[in-house]
Amino acid sequence: MEGLSNWWAGVVKTFCLCFIEDNRYQLFISGIGISVRVTILAAVLGVIIGLLVALCNLSKNKGLNAFGYVYLDVIRSVPMVTQLMIIYFVVFASVHWSKWIIASIAFGINSGAYVSEIIRGGILSIDKGQTEAGRSLGLSERQTMMSIILPQATKNVFPALCNEFITLVKETAIVGYVGLVDIQKAGDFIKSATFKPFMPLVGVAIIYFIIVKALTLLLGRIEKNLRKSER
Repeated sequence: MEGLSNWWAGVVKTFCLCFIEDNRYQLFISGIGISVRVTILAAVLGVIIGLLVALCNLSKNKGLNAFGYVYLDVIRSVPMVTQLMIIYFVVFASVHWSKWIIASIAFGINSGAYVSEIIRGGILSIDKGQTEAGRSLGLSERQTMMSIILPQATKNVFPALCNEFITLVKETAIVGYVGLVDIQKAGDFIKSATFKPFMPLVGVAIIYFIIVKALTLLLGRIEKNLRKSER
């Protein structure tokens, strides 16, 4: 019993050292803010870029096809951390923007490659009769795509887009490479200051688990509502 009491006292002492002393918990709070901001902006950019690239790949224009192919080939072949460092230290080296915005652009460009394939697959899954019906009603090719094909494709690809968004949340853990103090970097700082790796890393894992679980439940609810409206 005394051994258990000593163990618990040690856990409490380590917890206080890692999170309470010197208000170290505030590092996690600010880190959550950075991670959320980067993820949301990157997700928006990823969807926009992904849609444009998907349309390029489906276009009859050879130049647009070539651009889409090269973009996908390059982005999917280079590690995300390398892309982040190239965009931050090379492409935007002379641009005085906030670090989190530049990081979001890097993640958005990367995510756009995967989103484009998701959207392209969703568009191709729509029966060609839908396009023919739209054209027979006098709609242009663009109007048919925007009014008939994309709304149906969006419902089909929503679960895959949700998975991409959740993956993006976890991928942002590398923003520390460009000097941003996100959730992971906050844990690293605490670990270095206290020489106690277990508690800070467990804290990082718990925070990411809570964020991902909350997103999973929220996106699942939205998907369920979409299916109800479809029926």
